[in-house]
Amino acid sequence: MGKIVRALSEDGLVKITAVDLKDAVERARNIHRTLPVVTAALGRTMCAASMMGNALKDSGDSVTVRINGGGPVGTVLVVSDSAGNVRGYAQNPEVDLPLRPDGKLNVGAAVGRDGMLTVIRDMGFGEPVSGSTELVSGEIAEDFARYFVESEQIPTACALGVLVDRDQHVLAAGGYIAQLMPGATDETAERLERNVEKAGSATSQLMAGTVEEMALRILEGFDAAIVETDSVGYKCACSRERVLAALSGVTASEIDQMLREDGKIEVKCRFCDRVYTFTESDREILTRER
Repeated sequence: MGKIVRALSEDGLVKITAVDLKDAVERARNIHRTLPVVTAALGRTMCAASMMGNALKDSGDSVTVRINGGGPVGTVLVVSDSAGNVRGYAQNPEVDLPLRPDGKLNVGAAVGRDGMLTVIRDMGFGEPVSGSTELVSGEIAEDFARYFVESEQIPTACALGVLVDRDQHVLAAGGYIAQLMPGATDETAERLERNVEKAGSATSQLMAGTVEEMALRILEGFDAAIVETDSVGYKCACSRERVLAALSGVTASEIDQMLREDGKIEVKCRFCDRVYTFTESDREILTRER
């Protein structure tokens, strides 16, 4: 399991959420058989969505993040529940690109920047609330920082990272979202900026220490404390009942035709690749109330 922590400065003017999501990103890699640059793009998005979902708190709430920058990876879609548990997929998992000149995975080229980052919050009542911003770089972290400033008017420092080994396994995955609260001074903002520059990448910090240490390093000099810790992981919400509900839009005649032609109806979950199979013996429940 991964871990998500929340920390707050003593004066309440700076807050940070940080996450270690290595196991969840590795599970996503195994489920979807992503190549390294897609693992990084999907993993970074999972980390951001987990931290945003964890901020909701009320059971049943969720956050959906959708990114499409026109790059070869296509759409990256991630859903987080209110605890920060995530599930997600990339439209084209087998994208393979040359490394950048600095030797890092070229996530920006894979995702592209000709498109939008969209965040949809479902609070369990009424219509979901959504906000979108144009992509800045496709590198994900910069795009989320812009989203918070433009859509929510919250000055934000965001770092997200996924480190992939030579054998394509995930060595580290995580990040943080640090935000200035109303009343924060220029001095506070400058200190936070210095801390972010000094700390280095999220993956280097997680390889060297814990997620708690990463959070407190970003808040160095603010007399900060960890105020909350939760376990998070990859968690799919699919079930046979949900699939039946999704099939309710298919007419009885279409159900009969699929059963005649194939002898069964198979539905695969996009998030976990689980396959749900329905046969002639399920016809009554498949066509009920049609």
